[in-house]
Amino acid sequence: MSSHFDIWDTLYGAWLSGETSALATVVRTRGSAPRPTGSVMLLTPEGRVMGSVSGGCVEGDVVERARETILTGIRQQATYGIGDDDAVALGLTCGGTLDVLVEPVDVRSFPELAEVVETVRAGTPVAVATVLNHPRSQAVGAHVIVRADGYHSSSYPLDAATDFVDDARNLMHRGESGLLTDELTNMRVLVRSFVPQPRMLLFGAGDFAAALASIGRAMDYRVTVCDARPLFATADRFPDADDVVVAWPDEYLTREATAGRVDPRTVIVSFSHDAKFDLPLLETALQLDVAFVGALGSRATRERRVEALRESGVPDDALARLSSPVGLDLGGHSPAETAISIAAEIIAVRYGGRGERLSHRDGPVHLLPHAV
Repeated sequence: MSSHFDIWDTLYGAWLSGETSALATVVRTRGSAPRPTGSVMLLTPEGRVMGSVSGGCVEGDVVERARETILTGIRQQATYGIGDDDAVALGLTCGGTLDVLVEPVDVRSFPELAEVVETVRAGTPVAVATVLNHPRSQAVGAHVIVRADGYHSSSYPLDAATDFVDDARNLMHRGESGLLTDELTNMRVLVRSFVPQPRMLLFGAGDFAAALASIGRAMDYRVTVCDARPLFATADRFPDADDVVVAWPDEYLTREATAGRVDPRTVIVSFSHDAKFDLPLLETALQLDVAFVGALGSRATRERRVEALRESGVPDDALARLSSPVGLDLGGHSPAETAISIAAEIIAVRYGGRGERLSHRDGPVHLLPHAV
């Protein structure tokens, strides 16, 4: 699971001790808010602060609300935005608006926390759906635990639970958190998803793969470097990779996909420059439902590669998903600069960005991920 779950591990430690913590969560954002929905900040019983809901600009006020919540046991919801004079005074100068939930967390207020943590530690996707508004006031604050296998549970009796469980599960499948609303019933539900880290699979054990492995790890991917040559695929050459595998690329990718370890968030990049590795790998990758498939190489190499893949039966709509030459045009040359350009393209594809300079365009600075 993502290292971001460290906050929830700390929260669970206080929960086990019987003490009360306060958890602040971004419920919704509009405009150029600095942190996405689902971002959390924790105030422990000892007064320790972990995480962030705004990148620093409203944390002081949120901490004060968290202290009040620990003392009173009463949840709070607050809105910060550029149009609010008080919020401007607090420092939300980014031009966006964010809604924040501050809730007490202890055995009484969140009895389901143990189930959530145990599920996450087992490597199983799970979502926590928290009821913010509901026609029945006693349902507000309820936590519904949603899993991929169709199971859901809550210690609160919620007749309307099934109305939002499927939507919560869809968010979880995409690895996203979000706010579900029903205007007819005035129901609002915050969904916080916990899923295994997305994977970045790099094929070809060279300097470019090593550079991208370092950036991929910083982007919170679980990074695997795979190469059929044992002389090159060694752990000491790729200290930032989570896994270094000696295997034929297409065979390894097929095994991982069959085992369910490749999903719509997975990123695949080939650095091999060798058709006997490259072509079977890309033919396999382009059949999978993944976020990104890229391959290093010149434009002439791309033309030869695409023609060979077409002759092997890869349809044109699948070939259109291949990013080659991979990366955005940043003008760099070194392995590190090339890796940055590839990472930039991966980010642009995820959010629908166009790779322009922000100073040269209008609109929000931060974009939402494309639905998978």
